Amino acid sequence: MQTALLHAELSRAVIGSAIEVHRQLGPGLLESIYRACLEEELLQRGISSRREVPIEVRYKGRVLRTSYRADLVVDDKILLELKAVEELQPLHEAQLLTYLRLTRLRVGLLVNFNVRVLRDGIRRRVH
Repeated sequence: MQTALLHAELSRAVIGSAIEVHRQLGPGLLESIYRACLEEELLQRGISSRREVPIEVRYKGRVLRTSYRADLVVDDKILLELKAVEELQPLHEAQLLTYLRLTRLRVGLLVNFNVRVLRDGIRRRVH
């Protein structure tokens, strides 16, 4: 239960940070800009994150050379997949769930910054 509470609190802090970035910038920019600003916002709030974290893919016991990367991993607990698209698609959620499985992280946030109100662009998934 303690771990679930920590994840929930951290999720709220990350979502609050994303909302602040969206408030400052609004929709219509590139994903890379939102990623850099969100990383800065998290840093200002004392929350550690790593950008473009490599995702290891194993196939039949072997690690493959791949180019998959998580946009941000927050406090080594929450994986963030950021988008700046017209509309989130089922494929985006499938990507998040696959990244969670491959990284063995439990909690992921899919955040689409290309919306009028950011709450409409956030999906939280637990794997």
